[in-house]
Amino acid sequence: MRLAFDGLSKTPGLSFFKLLGTGSGKGFSLYPDFSTYAILCVWKNESFAKDFINKSDHSKLISKKAHSRQDFFLSPITSHGLWDGINPFIINKKEINKERKIGIITRATLNKNKLFEFWKSVPEASLAIQNANGVEWFKGIGEWPFIQQATFSIWDSVDSVKNFAYNKGIHSKIVKKTRKRKWYKEDLFARFELLNSQSKFFSI
Repeated sequence: MRLAFDGLSKTPGLSFFKLLGTGSGKGFSLYPDFSTYAILCVWKNESFAKDFINKSDHSKLISKKAHSRQDFFLSPITSHGLWDGINPFIINKKEINKERKIGIITRATLNKNKLFEFWKSVPEASLAIQNANGVEWFKGIGEWPFIQQATFSIWDSVDSVKNFAYNKGIHSKIVKKTRKRKWYKEDLFARFELLNSQSKFFSI
């Protein structure tokens, strides 16, 4: 992961990126999943993204070392908050295509004096998303263990996302608690249309 940073920082058309580890178990855990890693990339246009995936040295290295790879192509439709002092997701769409699936990224830098409270609530939050109607896949991701945490999830529709976010269930209570207890030093919530996804499997 560290060796990839310098190469990615020089990649044409790449305006923002993050190298991310993942959580074990159901994806939300104090323990890392050393078998799975993620890269978040924001591209100036689709052509730059495809060139990176199909031609870059980093992509070729993944093909040599990884068992499999999943690429998600997303277009932001809402984004609130900051990630390292900026909001990297530029909203260009005015209307949502309700036929498409929805991707969600939530991330936060935790206040160090709130770490125990946050991690104590993680099992309850994990159970809430596991039992949510309409969620098809989710994974805990993060830049640094314990302190900088995020989640990425795929939902069958925007209505499923809204029902999960705004009903009076566990998730809604936890969101209110984060604000009241000031768990986060910085946070961001972004919603995307899932334009496409592709899986690749490699011989290793």
